Amino acid sequence: MIGVGVSDPIVAATIERIRPVDAAAAAEMQAALDRKTKPRRSLGRLEELSCRIAAIRGTAEPVALSKAVVLAAADHGVAAEGVSAYPSEVTAQMLSAFVSGTAAISVLATQAGARLVVVDAGVLVPFDDPAVRSMRVGPGTRSFVDGPAMSRQEALLALRNGIELAEELSAEGVGTVTLGDMGIGNTTSAAALTAALLSREPEEVCGRGTGVDEDGLHRKVEAVRSGLGINAVDPSDALAALSALGGFEIATLAGVILGAAASGIVVVLDGVITTAAALVAAELSPDATGRMIAAHRSPEPAHALQLEALGLEPLFELDMRLGEGSGAALALPVIDAALAIARDMGTFEEAGVTDAGA
Repeated sequence: MIGVGVSDPIVAATIERIRPVDAAAAAEMQAALDRKTKPRRSLGRLEELSCRIAAIRGTAEPVALSKAVVLAAADHGVAAEGVSAYPSEVTAQMLSAFVSGTAAISVLATQAGARLVVVDAGVLVPFDDPAVRSMRVGPGTRSFVDGPAMSRQEALLALRNGIELAEELSAEGVGTVTLGDMGIGNTTSAAALTAALLSREPEEVCGRGTGVDEDGLHRKVEAVRSGLGINAVDPSDALAALSALGGFEIATLAGVILGAAASGIVVVLDGVITTAAALVAAELSPDATGRMIAAHRSPEPAHALQLEALGLEPLFELDMRLGEGSGAALALPVIDAALAIARDMGTFEEAGVTDAGA
């Protein structure tokens, strides 16, 4: 099924390729786990994770997966409304930290053995560094309190960019794509998108983001309220909502999700921004949801609402709200462990242990 208003041939063709996950592969994986030297289902959600990965990949063969973290960065016009504790120039400054290896996600990606792919999706000033992939749609979005943040064509371009990147990673043998984000003002954009797509009030979706005070939180709520009023969108038209309220990095990540889902890649979500991208992708292709894994639940109020709407239970809850893909990167060792158990743990028969069938 193609989402409302998707006329772009590349986006439409990608959505057509997304299929439901393979329930038979999940069942085969569970049967294999039940033969391991342990009481049935005693590894709890680790076993569930193994089965979910099997369903996503369409095979119960528990091979180790090559990992990539895709971190998309862009600036937001709504930042001018005083909704962040940091100025917009911090977006570009953080790109320097990512490529130098000093940022949290740089450390965590290295620790997890994942390749870090940094994308300039629309930072105010182009970031000239060979370590940053330029997929710029524009120099930041417009403020959605004055009208649409981007045009429909800009949203489609960002989606295509994300799809292209996911297909490249698939061709290179990447099996797990972890999503990250950077962009001053993007929690406001994510909150507005969540409110529009889930028909929620601004007060229900706005949190403190970068750490704004009470006045900043009030400005954020009012900015979202204004944006929803000026850009009235049908909740079933995810592309319209994305164009009106989204960011270039959110749109690019939504494209990565669609491209990865079409290619059988496991998609690991981070916090409220990447999960806003997931809401868009899920509205465009409901079958994409089955290919997502929620790493954690952040304190941002919109994040719990997003996960509930997607039917995803996070692996852990550590009160993380940094973004960058930092929480999602922590899920990668857990995924490795789930696959290692399925691959390397002995069976009752191999170990000569009596199977009581319990």
